[in-house]
Amino acid sequence: MAASPVSGGGGAGAVHSCNASGFAFDSGLEIRTRSVEQTLLPLVSQITTLINHKDNTKKSDKTLQAIQRVGQAVNLAVGRFVKVGEAIANENWDLKEEINIACIEAKQAGETIAALTDVARWNHLDSDGQSTILTDKTGVVQAARLLLSSVTKVLLLADRVVIKQIVTSRNKVLATMERLEKVNSFQEFVQIFSQFGNEMVEFAHLTGDRQNDLKDEKKKARMAVARAVLEKGTMMLLTASKTCLRHPSCDSAHKNKEGVFDRMRVALDKVIEIVTECKQSGGTDSSSISIFTGIKELKLNIEALRENLYFESKENLSAALEVILERVEDFTDSAYTSHEHRERILELSTQARTELQQFVSVWMQAQSRKTKSAAEELELTVLKVSHGLNELRKELHHTAMQLAADLLKFHADHVVLKALKLTGVEGNLEALAEYACKLSEQKEQLVEMCRLLRHVSGTEPLEITCMHAEETFQVTGQQIISAAETLTLHPSSKIAKENLDVFCEAWESQISDVAALLREISDVFGGRRGEKYDHLSLPKPMKNNANLKSLKPDKPDSEEQAKTAKLGLTLALLTSDADRELEKWGDQETEIVRHGRNMSRMAYSLYLFTRGEGPLKTSQDLIHFLEVFAAEGLKLTSNVQSFSKQLKDDDKLMLLLEINKLIPLCHQLQTITKTSLQNKVFLKVDKCITKIRSMMALVVQLLSLCYKLLKKVENNQWVSTANKDTMDGKT
Repeated sequence: MAASPVSGGGGAGAVHSCNASGFAFDSGLEIRTRSVEQTLLPLVSQITTLINHKDNTKKSDKTLQAIQRVGQAVNLAVGRFVKVGEAIANENWDLKEEINIACIEAKQAGETIAALTDVARWNHLDSDGQSTILTDKTGVVQAARLLLSSVTKVLLLADRVVIKQIVTSRNKVLATMERLEKVNSFQEFVQIFSQFGNEMVEFAHLTGDRQNDLKDEKKKARMAVARAVLEKGTMMLLTASKTCLRHPSCDSAHKNKEGVFDRMRVALDKVIEIVTECKQSGGTDSSSISIFTGIKELKLNIEALRENLYFESKENLSAALEVILERVEDFTDSAYTSHEHRERILELSTQARTELQQFVSVWMQAQSRKTKSAAEELELTVLKVSHGLNELRKELHHTAMQLAADLLKFHADHVVLKALKLTGVEGNLEALAEYACKLSEQKEQLVEMCRLLRHVSGTEPLEITCMHAEETFQVTGQQIISAAETLTLHPSSKIAKENLDVFCEAWESQISDVAALLREISDVFGGRRGEKYDHLSLPKPMKNNANLKSLKPDKPDSEEQAKTAKLGLTLALLTSDADRELEKWGDQETEIVRHGRNMSRMAYSLYLFTRGEGPLKTSQDLIHFLEVFAAEGLKLTSNVQSFSKQLKDDDKLMLLLEINKLIPLCHQLQTITKTSLQNKVFLKVDKCITKIRSMMALVVQLLSLCYKLLKKVENNQWVSTANKDTMDGKT
């Protein structure tokens, strides 16, 4: 598709403009994406400027020239837009006719606006009676409506092209996955997986752009969840498939592999559901509504009943409260809720029921009495109900957050995972049963924790994230056990060990994600949700690391500085490791060496930034740095991939494993920079450093591995040449 302002469209909120002159535009076509909205709004603004001029015909030359400039600007912009639309039409025959018709309409409307705002015509107003914006405002309004309507149609039709690209990309991924699932030889698997990797990168690009473009936060969250499953699943698919190929008669290996493929297929389907809106994927119905959402809706209904004494919904209030209290049983029935919290929750539940009954009673009296005292009493009962529900909400939040913090702390050292790995390499089936049981218990604890967190998360996107975490623990727990069983049955298998490591890493990663989720839920509850979006740029570097001081009021500056300094130090150490690996290459200035050296130097610049030193000074510097660093990372992976073609199957797979860890991190970094540029959000410096640190750790491993494999290739070539020379000598 041609580069254009066209990159999304369709659904939740039509572009609408109106003003004192009576101009109102509503295309009747709903806009789902930010890119379409941002393309239309400047056009709406320019047209509104034209129509908003005062009706008096005596205007200064300066004003007339300004009106003409706006009219010409609109026409020129439409002309450029129409060219892009026609190019898209030529590339997409199924939509060509519709796009071309809309383009013709837009062009005609643009020309009409230019003609009506032409100063030359105003000079002959009295003599020839030509229409202008001064004499025919209705004509401009009609042309404006036609223009905006036709432009919107083109944008939404172009958006169908984007959707088609995503669907086509997903179909390719699915077809290659089916081939991977059936493959029986290692060599064939390597070839198909390489193709699969490329297709997944393309799909990640398309869906990442779509996710960033979506206006609906729930859809955006669902897309993020599905993409996370696919991103992490790619690595699991690789190791699980390799394990099956190495141990074809092992049932647990097949069970492990099937679990990965099934979950990835579901995630692919979810992406398409979100993009095409063929089904409301992950929608919340009344049976799955969270406690916080239920309390919010109940309070709104009580407010509505207070405002309108004859609003007939009082019967629904008690039923709504009972639904909420039924959900509260998730907390009171939980084995992990302390006696103190349980008693307090039960007490507040009873109080809420009593106060609501009292409100309904007072409301009914107010209907008949209609006195000032009755109104005051009603007001008082409304405040009591609202306060009681808030207290219940607060207690539930405190209970869930305390449980989550305790569980994450308790499981932070991953004792059970370490024991399962050790059990596997020892081949101890009896110990495996014991630790599998312990992991199942841990899984149930974490699943219940996620269920309770969802009730108190405070926003629908965070609810979706909680449900994803719950599902991930549920599925990954079983997959770890099957991977551990495979290793225990084949204790000397390197690939089975690697496979278990990958699933354990996924578990650990989900624990980290939940820790971050807790902070977000806490921010929403404390009313701090918008804080991270309020800072449009980074403060300038100062001495003593002042440019990185914490923006959170509840955390001392010194603690944040110490944390950033520690991150910076680990980054500096990694650059030293990278430089040591680069030294091994000597004078060989390969593309791998060049990009590795560039990344090492850039990482060191970021370390200097954490000290308030070096070339990086502003947020724009940092955004540009992240863009270039991500690009260098992708260039490095591309060159390593080219190098892998010289290798044997096993060696090639080793490299692919490392490459497929680095590529997603590069894309994540690119997404951070795009989001920061588009929305002017505050860049979380510590998160950026953590991401760069993870990437540099992988770069060090890649440089080391590439050097060893290069030497292996050179030795094989030398041996081959020596053997050939020997044979030639004999001849």
